[in-house]
Formats: sequence, structure tokens, C-alpha cells
Amino acid sequence: MISLTSKMKDLNNRNRKAKIVATLGPASESEKMIELLFLSGVDVFRLNFSHGDHKDHIKKVKILRSLEKKYSKFICILGDLQGPKFRVGKFKNKKENLKTGQKFIFDTNKKDGDIKRVYLPHKEIFKSINKGQRLLVNDGKIRLVVSSNDKEKIVCKVISGGEISNNKGLNIPDTKLNLKILTPKDKLDLALAIKLDLDWIALSFIQTNKDLISAKKLIPSKFKVMVKVEKPSAMIELSEITKNSDGIMVARGDLGVETNPEDVPIHQRSMVAECRKQGKPCIIATQMLESMIESPTPTRAEASDVATAIFQGVDAVMLSAESAAGKFPVESVSMMNKIIIRVESDDKYRNNLKTFELSHSNSSAEAIATAAFNVAGIINSNCLVAFSSSGRSILRCARMRPDVTLLGLTTNPKVARQNALTWGTVMDVVDEISTSTEMVDRACRVVKKFKISKPGSQIIITAGVPFGKVGSTNIMRIATIIKDKDLT
Repeated sequence: MISLTSKMKDLNNRNRKAKIVATLGPASESEKMIELLFLSGVDVFRLNFSHGDHKDHIKKVKILRSLEKKYSKFICILGDLQGPKFRVGKFKNKKENLKTGQKFIFDTNKKDGDIKRVYLPHKEIFKSINKGQRLLVNDGKIRLVVSSNDKEKIVCKVISGGEISNNKGLNIPDTKLNLKILTPKDKLDLALAIKLDLDWIALSFIQTNKDLISAKKLIPSKFKVMVKVEKPSAMIELSEITKNSDGIMVARGDLGVETNPEDVPIHQRSMVAECRKQGKPCIIATQMLESMIESPTPTRAEASDVATAIFQGVDAVMLSAESAAGKFPVESVSMMNKIIIRVESDDKYRNNLKTFELSHSNSSAEAIATAAFNVAGIINSNCLVAFSSSGRSILRCARMRPDVTLLGLTTNPKVARQNALTWGTVMDVVDEISTSTEMVDRACRVVKKFKISKPGSQIIITAGVPFGKVGSTNIMRIATIIKDKDLT
């Protein structure tokens, strides 16, 4: 295990492009453990509002912001809203064993259930579900199909039996439900996320693009919105949902329950490709190194799973229970870090990224990003510096997947934190610039501070004139790093 006194070779430039997201929980709530996870390679910390109380979350945010100051490195915090969770009621005997082929009823009767029926405390399901549609209980282990629904009783046939017990989770994969965008709990958690000034807000169980647009109206614009794709219906509108979000999380847990197992890898690839196409960050989540909850080493299949995501060019991979509740949270982060570095060092990794065909808009900002990417290759530069007020220019450059360090410079600490999630990006905050000379000077000084380029090296700089104006990227410069002074 890494010690608190040990130092990474370069904390600001971790020698990898893809980022690591880790979930905080009972196994990782102490200041010491959170610091260990950070030093081991975590770029983004996830607060899961499905677990823990507000006091716990406040404590963790304070620890993370203190680590920022201690190590002078921006840390991104993602607040993950629970969204609507459906559960069955309770049973007289606490559990029952449903047989394949038997009839079973979900109803509005609040009495404890038995082998024939159980209370379902969700009126919206009774209003929407139809004959032939499925209900899945306990992560899909029990499968039922609807025979009839009279709005008070949903009569089902059990097509795959098993043990059903008190308050087990329920999935409805074939039904679009008329749900409130945010539950009362979500609204309370969102208020806390806003108060704590988190960087990203993750929305769970978004069904349609319309749902997303409605939800975004409740979230201040300074926060980035991550859509967790968990419903098959979201895949139908993937392009529009990606367009109106700031990023996508491939939530393979619930998505894997509601779709066929063989479809999940296809959905994953589609989401990564769509995000790459639109220049939006994409996170692969759920069960990436799940065996490390109990074991200090992953299975070969899990290592391959992480590697596959990296080969696809994903922005980030995420640890859930591995870091939140597992026995080996630091080892899980360290292993994920090792896998990413190993994959990115392989020639096939670069070749894979190059084969992805990107379309381009006719904007000047897009033209500058493309030109900077091409020039970096021509002059053999190892650093591309993007000045950005909003972070959009940084995303445009990252979309190209340059084989150089992408240094994002901004005057806004929030933009710096948010882009800690972005592929290949190192972030820093600088003072406002007003001239080209200041632009070059600041860029060169930060490059030297982070030890990205040696004296004599050339770097590419993109920015917008007038300086400080959002959406004005229109210039590119080549500068040379020199020993004593930073001059072009």
C-alpha cells in the first residue's frame, strides 16, 4: 500500500490519458484513506447519494477540498443522484420462493405478501404497464411477464423463478413510465450538491431526451450534467441525449438488468463512439474490478474489461463498490492505474484511436483545434496548450485524442475541476491575459512548472481574441521553451 509520505513522480501529469473515477463509501470515508486513493491515481471522486447521509457527504467534500490545497491539484467531485427506485413490499414470511410457470400478482393491497401476491407501492407502474411487458425482481434474477392489469392488480406469469424477499428492487424494462424528473429525495440531494458547489451532477434513470431537458431546468448552468444511461429507451434517443448532456455514464448495472447481456457491450461501444463524435466525456461504470471487493487482485476477465474500455478511447473508468465498500480500495485504484498505463503504452492503442473518423463543423474553434492537432504531429511537439474560459476548447482538443499532453488553462477553478474528468487533460488556473505576449509567457511557465516539456521544445497554444471572451477561440501560436525566460 502507498504511504502518505510517498510522492508520485508527477502528480499533475499522471502519465496516462484516461481518468479514474472512484466512489467514496464506508471503506473510504477517512481523511487518510481518501488521500491514499488520490495519491494512488483517482482523478474524480463520486459521492453516491443512494448511500450515506448529508453529514457524511459534507465531511468528504471538506477533505477533498483540503487535499486540493495541500497538493495544488484540482480534484473533480461528481454528485450522483439516486433517481426513482422501485421496490416490492414486504412478505409475511419475509421471503418466498416463486416457481417458474406460476401466477403471481402485484397489487395495491398494503397487507404483507405471500406466495401468490405482494404489495407494489408505485402507482405509476399500474398506470403504464401493459400485457406482455416484463417485470424483473432482484437484479433480474426473477422474471415475470404481465398477463393483465386492471390498475389495481398486475397479474403475471413467472418465466424465471427464484427467491423474492422484503423490499427487493424492481425493474420495468419495456415500459416508459410517467415519472417526476426528480424524486423528493433527489431534490434534497441536489440542493446539497449545489450548496457544496460540486462539479458534476449525475442524473439516474433518464428515459428520454425530454426528461433530460426538464431535469436540466432544475440545475444551475455552472454545473455539468452527467446522464447515466440505464434504460433501454435512452438508447433510442442516444444522439439527442448526448447532445443535451455534458457527459454520459455507461451504467452497466441496471442497463444490464433491463437488456440482454449480449447487448450491453454493443450499447457500451455505441455510447463511447457517440461521446467521442460529439466531444463529450464518457465514463464506463459498474463491476469493472468487482472481485477486488474481496480479493487484492482482479480476475483476468476484469483486467480485460478495463483494457477494452481504454482501447475504445473512453474518457474515464469507474470503481463503485470496489472503492466504496471493498476490502482493497487502494489496491483497486492502483490496479486500474496500471492497466490504463499498460494499454496506453501499446502501439495498437494509438492505432485504434486514429481509425475513428471524426466529422467537423465549420466553426473557427473547431478549425483551430484540428489545426493544432495536425501541427503538433508535424513539429513533433509533446504539449498542446488550450486557453479556455468555459472548457469547450479543451473538449474540442481532447476529442481529437492528441498524442501529446493537453494542458488546459483557465481563470475559473470550477472549469479546471470539471475538466479533470476529460481525457488526456492536465488543468491549471491562471490570471487573466490581455496580450499575446502574456499568453505565451503564461503557457510556457505552466509547462515548465509541470515539467511537461524541456527547454528547446516547441509547444502549440490555442486561445481566443479578444482574450477572456467565451467561445472566441480563433488563434494558434507555436512557442519555444527556453531556459531563462519564456519567449517565443
